[in-house]
Amino acid sequence: MPDPQFVIAARVQDALSAAFGPSYSGADPVIRPSQFADFQANVALALAKKLGRKPRDVADEIVGRLDVAGVASNIEVSGPGFINVTLDDAWIAGQTTELLADERLAVPAAETPQKVIVEYSSPNVAKEMHVGHVRTTIVGDAIARILTFLGHEVVRDNHVGDWGTPFGMLIEHLLDLGEEAAARDDSSVSDLTAFYQAARRKFDGDEEFAERSRRRVVALQAGDPETLRLWRLLVEASKRYFNTVYRRLGISLTDDDIKGESFYNDLLAPTVDELESKGIAVISDGALCAFPPGFTGREGEPLPVIIRKSDGGYNYSSSDLATVRYRVDTEHADRMIYVVGAPQALHFQMVFAVARMAGWLNDEVRAEHAQIGNVLGTDGKILRTRAGGTVKLIELLDEAVERAGKAFDDVPHDEPFDDATRKAIVEAVGIGAVKYADLSVARDSEYIFDFDRMIAFKGNTGPYLQYATARIHSIFRRGGLKPEAATGPLTIGHPAERALALTLLGFGSAVRLAGDTAEPHKLATHIYAVADAFTTFYEHCPVVKDDVPPDVRASRLALCAATLRTLTTGLALLGVPTPERM
Repeated sequence: MPDPQFVIAARVQDALSAAFGPSYSGADPVIRPSQFADFQANVALALAKKLGRKPRDVADEIVGRLDVAGVASNIEVSGPGFINVTLDDAWIAGQTTELLADERLAVPAAETPQKVIVEYSSPNVAKEMHVGHVRTTIVGDAIARILTFLGHEVVRDNHVGDWGTPFGMLIEHLLDLGEEAAARDDSSVSDLTAFYQAARRKFDGDEEFAERSRRRVVALQAGDPETLRLWRLLVEASKRYFNTVYRRLGISLTDDDIKGESFYNDLLAPTVDELESKGIAVISDGALCAFPPGFTGREGEPLPVIIRKSDGGYNYSSSDLATVRYRVDTEHADRMIYVVGAPQALHFQMVFAVARMAGWLNDEVRAEHAQIGNVLGTDGKILRTRAGGTVKLIELLDEAVERAGKAFDDVPHDEPFDDATRKAIVEAVGIGAVKYADLSVARDSEYIFDFDRMIAFKGNTGPYLQYATARIHSIFRRGGLKPEAATGPLTIGHPAERALALTLLGFGSAVRLAGDTAEPHKLATHIYAVADAFTTFYEHCPVVKDDVPPDVRASRLALCAATLRTLTTGLALLGVPTPERM
């Protein structure tokens, strides 16, 4: 990997071993970007106390053993013991040329690939997806894409809510409408929110309907064939709707990725039996509970995980424990990532703790909650409609595209567009703006959904990054050359060239870090840095003008090609489309 930070870290570790013995070779060299050089190694400050020496003396000792020939042009110690490293321009150019020649942009595949299950999106059957689903869907898909690119075996898991007591009233309401309505896109079933709300009103106001619904729930849970057939009609109608949203968003989930709550229904009793047989689940106040250590209430009393309710019914904890058990025993997962809202943090902490007590999770098999923060309106409150209702996801996307069209028309274009091309570009800009706005912030933080900010063509936005890729395509069209034909070699002649090339070399680290932590914003941050460095380069370094010398032109075209591949690859890993013309 040509990432300069890793190269310098490895050289400093070799110097530590040479200076203080092999036991120090594994010490963290503490490499950071520096305002006085390219990088700064701060390890001397950390080691000084342990060695009983002054930090600056330790730094001088490290520098004396530091072999950076051909990599760095200058090494110096500053302050109390900071080691400043300035890289050699020729080395940066050579590494960037190698990056361009590598189809993976020098991002190595995982040395030990894992089987990773990423659970995300997870809408409810017979309900429309709303703004609350936007983050779990977009973030989860980016995590799955990144881990796949890194060489892991990724299993996408859409854990839809397709089981439980509401289906009694939904099935009865379907029968009242006529079951053929579930197969028609123009029927009331196609408006899932209206369908659900109508069923709920009848359940609350019509005792005869409510009683039918309760009987239907019993039949569903007992596996009555006719009831299951009607239930499947609702599931299929919902799948058609889900897929419409996923196609619009460019989400990689398919019907084959769905393992809803119903999938685990037959596994609930065996899971509970195993927990009981291991002495983990015990009766408490009539319910079967587990008490994982370390979880207590306000008065210090142990907090239970209710595994089976006092009436004999199961709950979310039962289902989630059965899911963990299945993923470990049957799917043989190494890592499970639950992309679910932050309010569920305590629930997952306790469920995972019980799973560890049962031996399903351990140091080799881990589960993690990739917490998702709320989406807020510009007033700082949970995003809702003006009437106070839930914002439908499809309506939000429609508005994003409409606003993108207006913003797009206000931007100067190098060439005219026909209506079909403009429509496709505007769709990509609107959807890309929504996705990038989400992915550019830490997933566990709340963020404000502000159309004006996210659709702007300036700043850290999706349209800004898309415009950067389109601008590079435009450079190659004006030069009469395809990007893949620009192979270099690169040379560094201007500070903006150097800054861009150096930024490109950090791509592999950004991808790996985003995958290791399941935090796509860390990749988004790097992609924005690349686009920003390219903008500066574009302003100061002409590429295809007539007065540019042929060797400089070839080098700058190669740098443009490396930038284009980095931006398009990085945005593809985030699921953000990149139009070639804008």
